[in-house]
Amino acid sequence: MATGGTMNRRFRSRDPNRTSRFHRENLRKGVYVLPNLFTSASLLAGFYSIVATLNGDFARAAWAVIVSMFCDGADGRVARMTRTTSRFGVEYDSLADLVAFGVAPGLLAYQWALCPYGKWGWSAAFLFVVCGALRLARYNVQIDNIESVTFNGLPIPVAASMVVSTVLLFYKFEQTGPVKHVAVLLLIFVLALLMVSNIKFVSFKQMELRRRKPFTVFLGMILLGVFLVNEPQIGLFSLSAIYVLHGPIRSLILWRKNAGTQVEPGVPEHTAPGHRSTHPAGHSTPQDPAAR
Repeated sequence: MATGGTMNRRFRSRDPNRTSRFHRENLRKGVYVLPNLFTSASLLAGFYSIVATLNGDFARAAWAVIVSMFCDGADGRVARMTRTTSRFGVEYDSLADLVAFGVAPGLLAYQWALCPYGKWGWSAAFLFVVCGALRLARYNVQIDNIESVTFNGLPIPVAASMVVSTVLLFYKFEQTGPVKHVAVLLLIFVLALLMVSNIKFVSFKQMELRRRKPFTVFLGMILLGVFLVNEPQIGLFSLSAIYVLHGPIRSLILWRKNAGTQVEPGVPEHTAPGHRSTHPAGHSTPQDPAAR
């Protein structure tokens, strides 16, 4: 049985006031301005996307989410380059991502294509938002325990990019105004489930552009840039779709490869693929009479 002193120490260590005072003492030192300005710009673009959606300007709302993606990518790189990363910046970035890449695309998808489906429509939009929130919360919890070369689940900015690039693709082919397609409803459900899945997606955070790269990589980036400038809607949709599909395809390939290298339990070792017989030459292994 714990003594009174031990219980008091445990109670004091769990006192929420001590934690809040600790955070206030840290914030008294101030916050890093530069990376958080980019995060604020990302939040601003996401909020403007919501306003544009409510006004029925779906194309402008989609482009605002794209602008938010560039600002979101810049704040992390600026923080790492200037060594101004902080816990405050991480939490602020997650809240901004939820608005810009969760609420804004979810509302855009509902107003643009899901509204005619009634309960199924707003349920799909809500599922997209809540799965995005869960994806961000899980990432913040596992940030120190996961590999830096892969993402555990589809990143929420890519899910948002898939939604808005679909809207822009429809406008590219003069499908303006609200639409009603079952494919959009299914797409929202699939993206939501991929965000909370355990499927691994490749991360490009470790891609060091300051180091030497093969000439073909440099040429490919130039060609990609030229294509995006001339056909931004098709280019954004193609890049988003390729990234969304590469995770499940990569996981399927790795699963089949691992399944092929494992020996089924109960199978004798001499029957496993690639096993070389140890019987002397000229002697055959006795066969089971039932197998004849």
